[in-house]
Amino acid sequence: MYYVYILKSHKDDNFYIGQTNNIENRLYKHNNGFVKSTRYRRPLELIHVEQFKTHKEAINRELKIKSYKGGEAFKKLIDQIGRPALP
Repeated sequence: MYYVYILKSHKDDNFYIGQTNNIENRLYKHNNGFVKSTRYRRPLELIHVEQFKTHKEAINRELKIKSYKGGEAFKKLIDQIGRPALP
């Protein structure tokens, strides 16, 4: 299984969107400083996860959500999210 996830930074209230095949390990890496792009934005909270059968589907969904970022579609998605969401 592959996952697309959204993290929210408690430091700056910004969001990070990514995809992985191991959500628990990826969240650990984000919150322990192993991911360069989120290292200085910790702590991070997992606020949304979507599950996919193929890597290609996950990548396509990640890119779609990233295209929303900052727009009305992203705000609508964030407003619909419950917390926290582990698979």
